[in-house]
Amino acid sequence: MTSRDAAILRKARARDLRDVVGQAHIIVCTGAGGVGKTTSAAALALGAAAAGRKTIVLTIDPARRLAQSLGLKTLEHTPRPVRGAEGLEAMMLDMKYTFDEVIDRHAPDPSRAQRIKSNRFYQQLSNSLAGTQEYMAMEKLYDLHHAGTYDCIVIDTPPTRNALDFLDAPRRLTDFLEGRFLKLFLAPGLRAGRTIGRAVGFGTGLFMRAASRITGAGVLEDLGDFFQSFEGMYEGFKQRAQAVYRLLSSPGSSFVVVTTPEAPALREARYFLRRLEQDGMPLGGVVVNRATPRPAAELAHADAEALEAAARQLAADGTEARVAAKLLHLHRDLADTARREQRAVTAALHGVDPVALVEVPRFGGDVHDLSGLELVGRHLHGPVA
Repeated sequence: MTSRDAAILRKARARDLRDVVGQAHIIVCTGAGGVGKTTSAAALALGAAAAGRKTIVLTIDPARRLAQSLGLKTLEHTPRPVRGAEGLEAMMLDMKYTFDEVIDRHAPDPSRAQRIKSNRFYQQLSNSLAGTQEYMAMEKLYDLHHAGTYDCIVIDTPPTRNALDFLDAPRRLTDFLEGRFLKLFLAPGLRAGRTIGRAVGFGTGLFMRAASRITGAGVLEDLGDFFQSFEGMYEGFKQRAQAVYRLLSSPGSSFVVVTTPEAPALREARYFLRRLEQDGMPLGGVVVNRATPRPAAELAHADAEALEAAARQLAADGTEARVAAKLLHLHRDLADTARREQRAVTAALHGVDPVALVEVPRFGGDVHDLSGLELVGRHLHGPVA
C-alpha cells in the first residue's frame, strides 16, 4: 500500500456517517446478502429522525427483518409510523402493487391498463422477472421523493447475490420490453389481427412453431397480447428510469456500502465501490459490520512472546491465575483476528476512497429493537443532538 492510500484510509477511519444522516435526502444501503444492510438502514433512518428530519425507511427484503428491527410485527405497502421513534415511518415494497401503479401511470387510457393487468403473462412477469423487484423499488423511491413529504428516504436494497442489480435493473427491464422478443410479437401479421396460431402457419419461424407446440397457443396468445398492449408505453418506462438514475446520481443522494470483514463480502463491496465511482454516484461511506474490536492501546503492541510466557507462568500458579492465563490467551486470539480483519479491509480498499470507513463491532446477540438500533447508530454516526 502506498503512503497516499494509507493516508486516505486514515482520513476515512476518522470520519463517520453523521453528515449522511444529517444532510442526505436519499440514502441507499447496499452490499452482499447477509452483511447487515437492513440493520444499518434502520439505524441510519432512526438517526435521521432523531436529528429532527421527517424520515421513511423502505425495505425490499421480503424476510421482514426491518419490521423486527423496528419492533413492528408487520410492514405494509403504505408508510407506517414507528412507535417510540418520532418522525420515523417504515414500509415494505409490494412489487405487484407497485407494478400495477406503473401500468396505470403509463397506459394511455384505463381500458389499456386493465387489459395489461388482467393478462396472464403480465401477472407472472410482475412477480418473477429478474430485475423487476429492483426496478419497482426505484419507482417507489421516485414516488416518495416526488411527494415531497420526507426530508430523508432510506432504501434497504434486496439481498441479491450481486449488489449491482439495483443499478442495472431499469436497463435490464426496459431492454427486455423493447428487445427482439417484442419485435417478434409486433410483426405486421400479428398487428393486423392474425392469431398466434395463424401467424405460425404463415411462416413466423421455427421458434414460434416450437414454442407453440411446447407451451400451447393460448400462452403465446397471452404473450403476444401483452407486448401489443405495451406498444407506445416503452418511452415512458425509459424516461422514468432515466429520471430515477439522475436522482440517484444527484448530490442529495448518498450510497452506503455495507460489508463484513470476510473476503467474499469485501470483494463484493470493492466491486460495487468501483461501479459507483464509474457511474458518478455519490458515496457516503463504507460500513464494516461484525468487526472484531481492536485491543486497547496499552495492549495493542504487546509482545506476543511475552504474553505467551506470562500466560504459561500464570497457568502454573493456581486456579485464579489459570483464569488470568486464559484471558491472556483470549486477548491474543482476538488481537490476531482483529489484525487479520484490518489487513483484509485495507487490501479490499486498495486504490479506493471510501470517504468514511465505519466499523460496527460484533454484538452478543441480534439487534431486534430500537435500543439495539440506537447502539448501532452510535457507531455509525455518533450521538445525535
